[in-house]
Amino acid sequence: MTPQYDAIIVGAGFGGMGAAIELKRLGFDNLLIVDREADLGGTWHVNRYPGLAVDIASVTYSYSFEPNPHWSRMFAPGAELKRYAEHVADKYGLRPLMRFNTTVDGARWDEDAQLWQVQLRGEDPVTARYLLTATGFLSQPKMPDIPGIDTFAGKVVHSTAWDHNYDLTGRKAAVIGTGATAVQLIPQVAKKVAELTVYQRTPIWVTAKPDWAIPRPLRTLFTRLPITQRIARMINTTALEALMVIGVLHYRQAPFTNKGAARFAMAHLRRQVKDPELRRKLTPDYSFGCKRPTFSNDYFPTFNKPHVHLETTSIDRVEPDGVVTTDGRKTAIDTLLLATGFNLWDVNFPAIEIIGRDGRDLGKWWRDNRFQAYEGVTIPKFPNLISLNSPYSYSGLSYFTTIEAQMKHMNRLFTELKRRGGTTFEVTEEANTAFLNQVTERLEDSVFYRGDCSTARSYYFNQHGEAALLRPNSTLTTHRQATRFPLSDYTYA
Repeated sequence: MTPQYDAIIVGAGFGGMGAAIELKRLGFDNLLIVDREADLGGTWHVNRYPGLAVDIASVTYSYSFEPNPHWSRMFAPGAELKRYAEHVADKYGLRPLMRFNTTVDGARWDEDAQLWQVQLRGEDPVTARYLLTATGFLSQPKMPDIPGIDTFAGKVVHSTAWDHNYDLTGRKAAVIGTGATAVQLIPQVAKKVAELTVYQRTPIWVTAKPDWAIPRPLRTLFTRLPITQRIARMINTTALEALMVIGVLHYRQAPFTNKGAARFAMAHLRRQVKDPELRRKLTPDYSFGCKRPTFSNDYFPTFNKPHVHLETTSIDRVEPDGVVTTDGRKTAIDTLLLATGFNLWDVNFPAIEIIGRDGRDLGKWWRDNRFQAYEGVTIPKFPNLISLNSPYSYSGLSYFTTIEAQMKHMNRLFTELKRRGGTTFEVTEEANTAFLNQVTERLEDSVFYRGDCSTARSYYFNQHGEAALLRPNSTLTTHRQATRFPLSDYTYA
């Protein structure tokens, strides 16, 4: 049976676009990219809250093969990432392949036809030889399970569905959450509201943000002499690698690096917050790196303002006109802002129902067994599936490190498949098990298991207590493995 498409890619963010670019390089032109949103860009289309910006230096947060010399700041605002995504889609001819406002309800492997049947909501199924899921790691918003929240009579806004028509001026607002999103959002909200109460369950490690405007002469230099931007990228990547690989993944061998990062963050907090009791509340009691840290120069100072209040007592319930904590105190509010993050392990891996060979349900199999994926890309009994947001796939601190490693893996895999004259691939059980054992063993040296992460409430950990998101390699090692993995780790037909 001839499929309608060579490949269907679910997700039009940077991961999906990278996959499409690689498939086009490999000679696949009959592609369909579907996205449930109204436009491309993934998280940079969905998220539009005040203060949105990258938390990785802009020179690193981009495709290495498509550098952007026009970033306005070291940490570019979200609107510039959106424009960069549009530029990539236009330059590489991806827009004609995209369908928006299209939700994928599920996909099933057709063993007889050797293709994927993909169910689009409200439409007949479509077929493809290959299925690539690029739904992102942070695509399923997590709503707080707080008694009474549905009874709140005021305005409720989640950070992923920001309402720019709603005027915060003079409001009595509350923010629930103090993760990376909240660190960017809270200082901006505090500038407008009359009263702001921030409900913190877990403090976050925050370090100084070396964010400055990139002068026009330097941007001109990046444009005219691209090697200068590549050098800047290399320097930044090296610094991130030192923090990630040594401080987080090799915690057992070099705990002093991790502790040094923590001391650096604490010095930043001491400089910006003089009140010892407030400083105590803002100090994490878990090891640096257990939860993704972030950068900010204005988060801590916001709590010094008289109209901003940090609340660390747990929320008991929400009433129509306020929030009540477990000690019985009620704070009257008219606006509730939710910066409660995303749900990775319950609904995001995978974000759609995927049924493989012998009726194996990927989500159920992961949850009943262990989260696993060979090199963070493929899974046994799921032929012709490339899962770009998978367990043990995230490498480095910039998402583009992961994307480009997966593109290299795809290139090696599909090149071999074509050389053999085949159309179907599947990773072997033996290769998958060996990879899982390898990453599990290597992670034993990390801060996740050697440090103190018990109070972190980190999305790095799944419901089995495993830190199954990050791949415990350096960027160089990950990219080398993507181009040298044994071709015999797959079967071809």
